[in-house]
Amino acid sequence: MESAELIALLHEVRDRVRARNPESAAGGVEIALPDLMPLAHARDAAFGKVAAIGTVNPRSGGVVNSLVQAWKRLVSRLLDWHVREQVEFNRKSMACIDAALESMADFNRALVAMGNRMKVAEELKDIRSHWADWRSEWEHKLQQNEVQFLRSVADLQAGFQHRATLMDANYRDALRDAVHGQHSAFTGALERFSLDIQQRLWADLERIRLDYERLIYSELKTLRQRAAISGASLADTPRHEAGAAPPLGFDYGRFAERFRGTEEYVKAGQQFYLPYFRACRNVLDIGCGRGEFLEMMRAAGIPAKGIDLSQESVATCRHKTLDAEVADLFVYLENLPEASLDGIFCSQVVEHLPPERLPEMIRLCASRLQRNGALAIETPNPECLAIFATHFYLDPTHRRPVPHPLLAFYLEEFGVGNIEVRKLSPAADSMPSVQSLPEDFRQAFFGGLDYAILGKKL
Repeated sequence: MESAELIALLHEVRDRVRARNPESAAGGVEIALPDLMPLAHARDAAFGKVAAIGTVNPRSGGVVNSLVQAWKRLVSRLLDWHVREQVEFNRKSMACIDAALESMADFNRALVAMGNRMKVAEELKDIRSHWADWRSEWEHKLQQNEVQFLRSVADLQAGFQHRATLMDANYRDALRDAVHGQHSAFTGALERFSLDIQQRLWADLERIRLDYERLIYSELKTLRQRAAISGASLADTPRHEAGAAPPLGFDYGRFAERFRGTEEYVKAGQQFYLPYFRACRNVLDIGCGRGEFLEMMRAAGIPAKGIDLSQESVATCRHKTLDAEVADLFVYLENLPEASLDGIFCSQVVEHLPPERLPEMIRLCASRLQRNGALAIETPNPECLAIFATHFYLDPTHRRPVPHPLLAFYLEEFGVGNIEVRKLSPAADSMPSVQSLPEDFRQAFFGGLDYAILGKKL
């Protein structure tokens, strides 16, 4: 073929290719260029999606839809910190796609420029070799671009994952610290409020109890006044003579020293009563004995006087320069003016009295006490079974034990309130064998050998 015929044939082929692909043919060479428009359209669509992240899709009007839209916008603002890194990653990815598109466009432009510059006739014989070289170079560059793109995407993904992990750890630490601090503050406030409420509750209960006891005492006093008017007063009951117990045929002082304990032992046990009488200025010790309580009062600077049926006991007290006299408690209290005492102490006496005279003693004591005057009575504890096996029946002058509920009832009947019962002299101290008993059983049946009941005149 001649050159002119060959050129004409190439022009015809070029025209046919351009007719089939008018927008993808290089200016100087009849080859189909890659169409980048679908990729550009896909990139534009992806850009639209990236720009739409964080926006709220529109809805039709209405109150409910307005509330829904407001809620969506609030959630979008709250999640802005969470999707920020994803948006940044998407933008970087789109930048990489833009770079790839630009590179491919450059390749297209290079192909067009190369086609325009090529002379079809001169380069026809080696076009295949040039095409192979160009293709290998293009594939090499494309591979490098793909590697670089994938490496950039991997770096971005690793950075995003690292920052997300750090943010999650910081969020968990901050949340844990906040919860711990709030829990500590709540616990402290709850304890303070609980203590304050408990203190107020106990104060209110104490006030209610006092009011209730005053009401009971007022009602009882009214009943007694009515009984006195009708001739049935308690004062009309016959009284027994003082010193109901017959004379003993042995030295009772030596007996008390041996079985009750030494004076130092009794003094140590009676220190418990000192706070109850510290504010008193006229205290009576009924059955003062050897004067242990009177000595404690004198050491505390509290005026006190004792009475006892035993002349030997009174002589012992006077030898110690204590104020004591021989007297029967009923006669002595009867001769005292009402509300003339602010404290009465009676230790190990009521168990010697006939049961029918015990209410009379409580009545006389209550009537001789001033308002808020202290009354303390100590006696063997019949709830402790050990007292019957050892101490109670050792004293032949004991009549019968007095349970503390009965004594508390007598005190309430005659206007003594704020009643408190304390167990004294644990049986385990003098009887080690009871230590082997179960704790709850030992406390219930082998507790204190004695008990003290304390109250104040309403």
